Amino acid sequence: MQNQYLLAERAAKMRCLIVKALHGAGSGHPGGSLSCTDIVTYLYFDKMNVSPETAKNPDRDRFVMSKGHAAPALYAALAMRGFFEEEHLWSLRKVDGMLQGHPDRHINGVDMSTGSLGQGISAACGIALAGKADGKDYRVYTILGDGEIQEGQVWEAAMFAAHYKLDKLTAFVDYNGLQIDGDVHKVMNPSPIEDKFAAFGWHVQTIDGHSFEEIDKAVTAAEAVTDKPSVIVCRTVKGKGVSFMENNASWHGKAPNAEQYAVAEAELEAAYQKAKEALK
Repeated sequence: MQNQYLLAERAAKMRCLIVKALHGAGSGHPGGSLSCTDIVTYLYFDKMNVSPETAKNPDRDRFVMSKGHAAPALYAALAMRGFFEEEHLWSLRKVDGMLQGHPDRHINGVDMSTGSLGQGISAACGIALAGKADGKDYRVYTILGDGEIQEGQVWEAAMFAAHYKLDKLTAFVDYNGLQIDGDVHKVMNPSPIEDKFAAFGWHVQTIDGHSFEEIDKAVTAAEAVTDKPSVIVCRTVKGKGVSFMENNASWHGKAPNAEQYAVAEAELEAAYQKAKEALK
């Protein structure tokens, strides 16, 4: 793994970009975008074999944002990696903008269009099966929401992945405990998540989803597993990094107004500057 301080600096900047883009859009999903930022940062700035120059290379790694409403996290990473100009972030969700509210394959660097919850993991399984059939070594990563795994299609895909021994597939569950209607355990309890995936034949790990060290160790362990897919259940904080958004379900699907954005921007910029100083 790269320097953890570098990854922390990248994640801090990503959170700044995410909230700025959502404020400009006037709509979107900050809570789940901020909770999975560290996972996306690790994948795009440390782990995955991807680059703007090789965006269509058949040997590249693939990523599917199954919880498609967290597209701002993916878009921020792609912009910072140079897949498109950062200025496109400011046209998020605009009629004449390139970036829709959910990932779309016409965007450079996006491997799969997603949005309808439960479908992204199925697409990731298909991509992984194609790689296995073609004898490719690329790996496939996907992020699901804890509310998303209430969808039955997720478990059909889980059965499929285990049956076909898709050992180059790694799924992350962004377990922040909240969905649009509130506490996931009260809306439709998905727990015990680990036991369910294990019962479907997956290799299972549970980590702190904001610790780059734990993410790296879990992904490394997943790479060593053969004959079964891996899932990493990530304990996270919805709205991570913005005090009034953290652990607050009301920030699942709305953008901050001007006053709220000013507070969020100040907090995120302070965190970014602190991360930059730690790099020195």
